[in-house]
Amino acid sequence: MSTTTRISTAERLGRSVGRGWRAYARSERRVSNWLVSKGVPVAGATALLWLVKLAVLGVLLYTTFWLALLLVFAIAAAWMARNADLDHELPEPEWRNGPAGFGLYTYDGFRVDPHVEDD
Repeated sequence: MSTTTRISTAERLGRSVGRGWRAYARSERRVSNWLVSKGVPVAGATALLWLVKLAVLGVLLYTTFWLALLLVFAIAAAWMARNADLDHELPEPEWRNGPAGFGLYTYDGFRVDPHVEDD
């Protein structure tokens, strides 16, 4: 049995997310320093970065809203299609007493079998 411990998948995923976050923070700091070096005040650079973040968040929320609405419509259409009686057929004619006597009548009362009127 080996005494070396193995990194779990969750720990590996957490480390990679942490590396990504550190890279993002480093690039944001680099952009902020570049803006300051071009003459933008520190508060202005911070505000500009926050505006960009809020714009990206707004675009993500807008896209998510429309995708969720599309999903709701797709689910509603699937539900209506499932509950629709697409193979609706007229009922078969049946033998019964009707206005023209005993015979084969359709669902709306018309006699369809040949009959003699003077019986």
